[in-house]
Amino acid sequence: MSGGVDSSVSAALLQQQGYVVIGVFLECWRAPGCRAEEDRKDALAVALQLGIPFEVLDFKQQYKEKIVEHFFSEYKAGRTPNPDVLCNKEIKFGLFYDWAMEHGFDEIATGHYARIEKGKNGTSHLLRGVDEKKDQSYFLYLLREEQLPHILFPIGTMKKTEVRKKAGELNLPVAQKPDSQGICFIGEINVHQFLKDRLGENPGEVVNTAGEVIGEHKGLWFYTIGQRHGFTVKGKIRSSHNEWKHIIPPFYVIGKDIKHNHLVVGFGGETFARTFVISDPHWIHGTPDDHAHQYTARIRHGGKLLHMALSGDHNGAWRIVLDESAQGLAEGQSAVIYDGEICVGGGAISMPAAE
Repeated sequence: MSGGVDSSVSAALLQQQGYVVIGVFLECWRAPGCRAEEDRKDALAVALQLGIPFEVLDFKQQYKEKIVEHFFSEYKAGRTPNPDVLCNKEIKFGLFYDWAMEHGFDEIATGHYARIEKGKNGTSHLLRGVDEKKDQSYFLYLLREEQLPHILFPIGTMKKTEVRKKAGELNLPVAQKPDSQGICFIGEINVHQFLKDRLGENPGEVVNTAGEVIGEHKGLWFYTIGQRHGFTVKGKIRSSHNEWKHIIPPFYVIGKDIKHNHLVVGFGGETFARTFVISDPHWIHGTPDDHAHQYTARIRHGGKLLHMALSGDHNGAWRIVLDESAQGLAEGQSAVIYDGEICVGGGAISMPAAE
């Protein structure tokens, strides 16, 4: 129970369905501006109204080591990580899941907009949530097959408007509480400042695709592929077609040269790509059929489902070819693969692949 409307309604629904429910608040972050104390009080208020036991688990040290340190190391290496994906794997469906199983609980439940459905052979599958705008299966692709029978997503078949309505009908104290935003357990922060406080600045040169210096940047970790602000450019730039053009905003980040501390920028069309590679992917139900063509990919939360072809090789890397070009393929971001509504798995984008 995070203190938000989704997990609160989930707890209430399970109680109505006859489950013996225990509310658990995960304390993972304490810093100026953090809402953890307010959220804990909200979660407790809901638990008291429902008449269920309430516990607090302190995972602050583990969260710092497993999530925050990884966040900084990935940005420093020039990649753009997705901390919510790792948080679900290591914290909610890692430490919390293990704690629940060790203490004799049958299942854990969260307020994610996703579904778990049992197939005809008894195999459980992770499915997208009914509310396409809120679907969070993207963040859950690292779940393990053996975990699925022990996980409940009570609001996965509902839309957000229905969840809000239900919270009002139940007169829950968080019925009108705004949705949480930002990084898992940290909330809304200025990511630029967060990185600067830890990594500082490391100014370098902005170059075009021909390697010509055309501006300056403040540190490669402040930028992600597709970004069009935060750096300075001046003069003219040569396009990939060898044509000189005056620099006219917007101008996009299309790559990073870590060795030379260069930020590579280009025109809008140069931010699109059809092919990429994921290394060491995680497959929920084993290696997929790389000859099937019904797969779709999502390269960012809330992004469009893109039709694709999938092929593996002998080095653990998988090549994905999209039917249409996508903008902003950033190393470190997750590419999540679907077979219809079923989440098959996915992995972090590790490098561009040749067309």
